[in-house]
Amino acid sequence: MFNLTSPLKSQPLLFPLTSKSTIIMTSSNPSPPPITVFASTTPDYDRAKAVKQFDETKHGVKGLVDSGVQKLPPFFVHPPETLSDLKPRPGSESEVPTVDFSAVETSRAAVVDQIRRAASTIGFFQVINHGIPPELLERTVAAMKKFHEQPAEERARVYRREMGTGVSYISNVDLYNSKAASWRDTLQIRMGPIAADPEEIPEVCREEVRAWDKEAVRVGELVIGLLSEGLGLGAEKLPEMGLVQGRVMVGHYYPPCPEPDLTVGLTSHADPGALTVVLQDHVGGLQVRSKDGWVDVKPVPGALVFNIGDLLQIISNEEYKSADHRVLANCSNDPRVSIAIFFNPGEREKTFGPLPELTSAEKPPLYRNFTFNEFITRFFKKELDGKSLTNFFRQ
Repeated sequence: MFNLTSPLKSQPLLFPLTSKSTIIMTSSNPSPPPITVFASTTPDYDRAKAVKQFDETKHGVKGLVDSGVQKLPPFFVHPPETLSDLKPRPGSESEVPTVDFSAVETSRAAVVDQIRRAASTIGFFQVINHGIPPELLERTVAAMKKFHEQPAEERARVYRREMGTGVSYISNVDLYNSKAASWRDTLQIRMGPIAADPEEIPEVCREEVRAWDKEAVRVGELVIGLLSEGLGLGAEKLPEMGLVQGRVMVGHYYPPCPEPDLTVGLTSHADPGALTVVLQDHVGGLQVRSKDGWVDVKPVPGALVFNIGDLLQIISNEEYKSADHRVLANCSNDPRVSIAIFFNPGEREKTFGPLPELTSAEKPPLYRNFTFNEFITRFFKKELDGKSLTNFFRQ
């Protein structure tokens, strides 16, 4: 990670587009700088320079939208192999089960079985009646939206590509090493094991994200216990491993995209940690890859989306499956907001690998042992590109 210089405020920034003409775009909103764009086919197009200049505005994709951009800068345009299968199969959303947690007390075994089947097949499930007040969920989404829709100068105060303070606003964590950028901005907040100083969290969303984290941990610990039972280990085994102690919250903002068929909101990838919980708004766009193709994860009012991460796939010796997922570029008129918490081990030097209880002569361990520090360092050395992380530790 590295520090960024101040935005270049005294001159227009060059963002080459796929158009063959030169367009000068200005904005009625005085916050973002004017943007000069020119053809990517011109000899003076420099992709690395264009990416750096975009990053140094510290205004993100929202800044491009506010400036009135009508065509994508070419570093946002994804290759044909990514763009060729952006449509899900009709009716496929039914493959992501919805689990009713009001039945945990009376029909725990049935709930465990539902979660076990989802975790061992598609790797995704939604949870309703989880006990988090709907008003808190609504306030949290609204507060995150409000952060991203502040004046650009306010957002820029926390725009940085390092997490020294525990808070970072960026556009694309893999901006400098991905094949193409995605149409998305993100606020990252470290919630554990050592949480960010509350004063570092933007005031506009401070109270809501801290309350959401507390409730998400409660539900996440319950889910981890149910997943542990699904492996035949008892409800205490996985929770005792401290898999929810290390937490990072990300608040994604997907502005309406002028050319949604040319880019994505979030590229296909699997999450590296143990478990992820996502609170999404009504707009939609999240998809998971099943054995038969891409599946929509349709927003369910009041529901939380859970997905298995790579670490839990390894710990379970592939009894549970992490799944590739992505977010389509936003083609609606409303911005999309989602807030995820990644549950990870709290001790970075702790060793992980397939649990001995889940291995045998008939099913030997599929992965070598490693420290979580080695594991997560490997993740950040690559762009978000699917299953290469688990393959690296396979034996």
